[in-house]
Amino acid sequence: MPTATLSASASLGAPTRAACARAGRTARRVALRSPGSIASSSSSRRVVVMAAAASDAVPADAVEYFSPSKVNLFLRVVRRREDGYHDLASLFHVIDLGDDMKFAKSTGSRDVLVCSDETIPLDSSNLVIKALDLWRQRTGSTQHFWVELVKNVPHGAGLGGGSGNAATAMWAANELCGQPASEAELLEWSGDIGSDISVFFSEGAAYCTGRGEIVEDVEPPIPLDTPMLLVKPDIGLSTPAIFKALDLDGRSTEDPLDLLERIKSEGCKDDICVNDLEVPAFGKLPELLKLKERLRGAGTKGVSSVFMSGSGSTIVQVGSDDVPEFVREDAALFRSPARLITRKRGEWYKPSGLWKK
Repeated sequence: MPTATLSASASLGAPTRAACARAGRTARRVALRSPGSIASSSSSRRVVVMAAAASDAVPADAVEYFSPSKVNLFLRVVRRREDGYHDLASLFHVIDLGDDMKFAKSTGSRDVLVCSDETIPLDSSNLVIKALDLWRQRTGSTQHFWVELVKNVPHGAGLGGGSGNAATAMWAANELCGQPASEAELLEWSGDIGSDISVFFSEGAAYCTGRGEIVEDVEPPIPLDTPMLLVKPDIGLSTPAIFKALDLDGRSTEDPLDLLERIKSEGCKDDICVNDLEVPAFGKLPELLKLKERLRGAGTKGVSSVFMSGSGSTIVQVGSDDVPEFVREDAALFRSPARLITRKRGEWYKPSGLWKK
């Protein structure tokens, strides 16, 4: 699961998606083949970081897409491969915390990205541009695009926000150009630029193996309306650094296929929602372990499990989206309710309705 550059995000009571969209329309406009500019300002809550200059008007024919994120309901590291990557076995599920994107065909010879967050690089290192380049290479198209990205998903969170952006970009480009590629081809190609991208071409719930790019659709293991709370400290974690610190001898001994069967029948429980990356993540960021323990010990009614998503640093509380008092009192903590979402073949993801437009 390679590192993806994400952005700052929001909390309960933060601006609505409509407010975020309005903010995004004031973001700067940068041609993506020119050097990206990275600013130092950031936020640990769902507050859009405003760019320094106003962008051009949104094209009249721009099409809106929701760009979701994901959680890992369990994550087992199977082995370290000779190429330096790790084979995983993980139950991914797409969630309704996401970014807002707009796409339009461009008459120019390069892609243009407008982003609400100054800290996001807008050059060819951005996963959105990598995804569009990949789509052109594989389809033979010469079409370029104008893209607006309003970030709500926090950086370094283990939620796959950047991967979701890349998947959404591939889907949108393909739709705008008459579907020259099949969904199966988009899924297969996406693994070339990131391990987490492929899961978004599932129907929402997927058992993923290999580096994460081998995707098997499964039924949602718990009801889609199960409330969840996401809590993240204002420090992110580097995925490569977490894998480098992983001690294979300290992994869970649970068979991932057994976990898959158990979660279908028993739901999310602490001994099912295991994550082999928690130990190295907690070693790098001890306050993350403290956050998990405090959420588990808060006694919130209905909570069935508390675990870290991906390589961190988001802690997921399943069974209730009630915010414990200690979380409400800590302004540095990102917090957000979330729900599981799915999609039908031929359609892209839509928000659950929890968020107001």
